[in-house]
Amino acid sequence: MFSDSLISELDRGLRAIAGITQASRPTPAPVISPDSETPLSDDALTPKERRHVAGLMRVNHVGEVCAQALYQAQKLATTRPELRAAFEHAGKEEEDHLAWTAHRLSELGSRPSLLNPLWYAGAFAIGFVAGKCGDTVSLGFVSETERQVERHLESHLEDLPPHDLRSRAIVDQMRIDEIEHGQAARDAGGIDLPVPVQRVMRAAAKVMTTTAYYI
Repeated sequence: MFSDSLISELDRGLRAIAGITQASRPTPAPVISPDSETPLSDDALTPKERRHVAGLMRVNHVGEVCAQALYQAQKLATTRPELRAAFEHAGKEEEDHLAWTAHRLSELGSRPSLLNPLWYAGAFAIGFVAGKCGDTVSLGFVSETERQVERHLESHLEDLPPHDLRSRAIVDQMRIDEIEHGQAARDAGGIDLPVPVQRVMRAAAKVMTTTAYYI
């Protein structure tokens, strides 16, 4: 029943906001032995680098909170069982990203964004509207979102300190997963969104990432 699904997704959303999501896959961050000649990833970070990395990972964590909301809303909006299953699969992988980034923030002695409830609510509303515009539009929204996230993660790989092996491994695996999600949406019939819509999406993402880096 729809009400049961809504309650289930509400529970998942609350766990995402609270930062208690469990990953189904182990973190890709390498474990570096203290006896290794390679410096421990976090030991090699200066205080300034540590703050910068924490800001970047907080942004990535917010992105995953939004991804949870988007996939949950679009799953509720569609009437096609196969699309619900596809959104559920992608959402589970995004839960891994959420758990990985939350754990990395903890390792860095930092915290998630204080505005996570706001980010989640806004993304859920946008996802539900996109879902109600039709499956091809909904899938097109997924495709464009993942394309923009891919570029965003690539910029982080360029910006992260080369010796921060743990953060780099997490971000790179996230990038690989997002590419697969976007391609799956296109293969399922997602359309190219109008250029003005793409620009609005980029502008909204810029506001989110700039704010989440600090708050």
